[in-house]
Amino acid sequence: MSDNQQETSSRFYPLPCMFTLASLFFGFYSMIASINKDFKIAAIAILVAAIFDGLDGRVARMTRSTSQFGVELDSLCDMVSFGVAPALLAYLWALHPYGRYGWLAAFLYVAMTSLRLARFNSQDTKSDSKDFVGLPCPAAAAMIVTSVLFSYYLGITGEVKHILLLLLVYLLSYLMVSTHKYLSFKKPAAGKLKTFQILVVLLLLFILIASEPDIMLFAICLLYIASGPGLAIYTRIRRIKKGPEPPQDHSS
Repeated sequence: MSDNQQETSSRFYPLPCMFTLASLFFGFYSMIASINKDFKIAAIAILVAAIFDGLDGRVARMTRSTSQFGVELDSLCDMVSFGVAPALLAYLWALHPYGRYGWLAAFLYVAMTSLRLARFNSQDTKSDSKDFVGLPCPAAAAMIVTSVLFSYYLGITGEVKHILLLLLVYLLSYLMVSTHKYLSFKKPAAGKLKTFQILVVLLLLFILIASEPDIMLFAICLLYIASGPGLAIYTRIRRIKKGPEPPQDHSS
């Protein structure tokens, strides 16, 4: 690496870093709200953190201010906002009645988040793949958050106890370090017709979310979580139906 490239990679750009630190702020605020038993506020704070996390990279690319410093800062902030904060929320909201199984589930979630981020940072950046390998940690955090919001919609406020929530945390921990493919939505399909169709779908989706946000956000997160294993099962079934490839005849 040349001196100019090394200087650029380590350069500090204030604007995108402010968006990253805003994500960290709301992740930290979520932990404070969880400790104070304000679980709905804690859940909303993580959602806001996810919004800022999605904006920082786009701002950096738009202003041509990407750097390795920003990448490392983003990972550290993600560890707090989408690792520690949702784990603490899940534990204080639903896991602590299960004793050591509960806090072990919360710890496993934090550990798998760190492994997920480390694997993502070490992946080949030159790859043309549009998919994530493993469930992204913001999506895993969003599943916990929307579960909290959905329970409040059902009138269940405060702490809850249900075995499915314990299993959900274990499942999310596994999916983050799995090899299941998840769409990244970073490279939309090209073409005027496809772009117009995507715009219509997004508009309809926005209307549905605005009408019943607690239900729709929970449903969208649940579908996205299930899309990874579902795609793997579909691919395996297609391979079984297709059968083994016939041996090639190399005789002249």
